[in-house]
Amino acid sequence: MASSTMPTVGACIFDAYGTLFDLINPVAARAAKVGDKAQALSELWRRKQLEYSWLRSLMGQHVDFWRVTGDALDFAMDALKISDPSLRADLMELYLSLPTYEEVPSVLAALKEGGLKTGVLSNGAPMMLTSAVNCAKISPSLDVVLSVEDVGVYKPDARVYQMAADKLKLPPAEIAFFSSNAWDVAGAATFGFQTVWCNRGGAPKERLPGAPVVEVKTLTEVLPMLGL
Repeated sequence: MASSTMPTVGACIFDAYGTLFDLINPVAARAAKVGDKAQALSELWRRKQLEYSWLRSLMGQHVDFWRVTGDALDFAMDALKISDPSLRADLMELYLSLPTYEEVPSVLAALKEGGLKTGVLSNGAPMMLTSAVNCAKISPSLDVVLSVEDVGVYKPDARVYQMAADKLKLPPAEIAFFSSNAWDVAGAATFGFQTVWCNRGGAPKERLPGAPVVEVKTLTEVLPMLGL
């Protein structure tokens, strides 16, 4: 943990996938259908999803995250020699109703009750985010749900983080940004946000510029640091 307190914060903004929403669920929910390749499929799908977002940003060939997610799933299924169109459709559909981690609803509610602005800043396409937020019933605790589609490039491009600062009308230093993805934390910290790395799995630190202000295992740990 880098600090036991956080300087003045006016808003708390969260990455969606892996931070608020549990990404293991889509494949785990269909593990019986996938069989002994379930873990490998889940891991490869996520890895290619991120790689494709970064590579498309570098190439200037943007498509929305629903397309990226489908392309990544197609690669993963092909690599693991899984040919099942109905399974593919089912896995993609599950992405629209991901469960939150257990502490997420209460943490968001506490932040709102404490007078802080709250929101999501995600690579997800608008329809993906709207569906997930509504299914999880957390929309009353969110002031904004922001998609990279507004700027047409993926994180960690600075334009994505700037969008949040512009929408919230706050300087970056007054925004706390939460992510379970260390590369996202690095990008947001380099931009100027106060960053919180929710390191749920105990991953090693990345060798990148932009260190988190705080490292935690669950989002609940941040509340006392914000005086809540």
